[in-house]
Amino acid sequence: METYPQPSDDAALRALGRRLARHRLNRNLTQAEVAAEAGVSTLTVQRIEQGRSSQATNLIRILRALGLLDNLDALVPEPAISPVQQARMRGRIRQRASSRSGKPEPPAEWSWGDGP
Repeated sequence: METYPQPSDDAALRALGRRLARHRLNRNLTQAEVAAEAGVSTLTVQRIEQGRSSQATNLIRILRALGLLDNLDALVPEPAISPVQQARMRGRIRQRASSRSGKPEPPAEWSWGDGP
């Protein structure tokens, strides 16, 4: 994606919309044709191409209609497991993150008169 001096959601949505519109036009498709293929309304295709917010499922449907769904691997690649982590897990799949600070601090002693 393009680099922005002040990255914002709006700038990223506009860039995505421009790119989708360019792919659609390169395939010589109208917004109505993409909408019909994707199973969404023409207004939804227009909104996304204008860089306005939409549901993720609508974006996925449009990507599929334009033949771009396989590009999601480039957007969010499958994470690699480090050899150390793999040995520690012994083939199991990690289910949750661990605490960053190690042991939690014990709660401070409380007595009457403390607090607000």
